[in-house]
Amino acid sequence: MFISGGHSSFRGHNAVYDESAGQWVYEDDLSSASYERPCPRCGKMPTADGHDACIANLPGVINACCGHGVDEPYVMFKDKTVLRGEEAEKWIKENNGET
Repeated sequence: MFISGGHSSFRGHNAVYDESAGQWVYEDDLSSASYERPCPRCGKMPTADGHDACIANLPGVINACCGHGVDEPYVMFKDKTVLRGEEAEKWIKENNGET
């Protein structure tokens, strides 16, 4: 196995690119990152539509991420307004009750 040094994360899990296998793998156990894992923050799997389960049905939102306990959460509304960090967390909690 040759890991190229490319680093990323998938829903809060660190991943590296395995050059010999031609795929991203989870850094902790080198399993394929093509398999979903639960969110490290809420422990839930993504929805069937691929959304973060803890923020799947936020009203008026076109794009959002809970941060997975690793990154900064954000919320983008239909009018392109964006909330980030604590402000986004607060809004998510008030409108979804899941943070």
